[in-house]
Amino acid sequence: MEPQKFVITINRESGSGGKEIATKLGELLGVKVYGKEILASILEKYNLTHEDAEKIKATKPGWWADFCRFYKQFGTTAAIAYDSFEVDSKQLYAEEEQILRDLAEQESCIIVGRTGFHIFKNNPNAMRLLIIANPEHRMKRLMKKQSVSEEEAREIMERTDKARENYTKSFAGTSRYDARNYDMVLNVSGLSTDQVAQFLAENVRRKYPL
Repeated sequence: MEPQKFVITINRESGSGGKEIATKLGELLGVKVYGKEILASILEKYNLTHEDAEKIKATKPGWWADFCRFYKQFGTTAAIAYDSFEVDSKQLYAEEEQILRDLAEQESCIIVGRTGFHIFKNNPNAMRLLIIANPEHRMKRLMKKQSVSEEEAREIMERTDKARENYTKSFAGTSRYDARNYDMVLNVSGLSTDQVAQFLAENVRRKYPL
């Protein structure tokens, strides 16, 4: 009998190690992990750069509309591509949502961010997780990972969390911190990536026999 397909969505606070946990969990379960590369593939379709997308996305909910003005202002080829497709933020989100749904239908997988908890809220085979940690834990990880000062780490943490919250409220209509959106909320302060991934893998295997 073919194993039951499942999708695990992981939202995380900046510096909590959520992405690394997802990667390790994927290795333990033998499934693929999808995150920003989904958005990157869409941006490639419209001839836009991921770096510019992230900069604008972090500022405010209407980040995609700014792409139009930005590229038209400098008369780039990307502006021409944009005009040809007439893409807006809702269209981009809808396309990304459909890609994620298609992936989940084809295979068991892990989705990092991308409002996965909202996209799969009615999927009976979805396990929706939120990874959090105390500020000290998060800043230490960011300082080590990005080789920055404590002050810089705090700024990165606050800026990233704000951008993710804006994105979530804009497209999911809820706060990503609302525990009711998840099946499990984990505070990973003081725990290693391996410890958290092992714990989650055991729970996934109990719920979805592989």
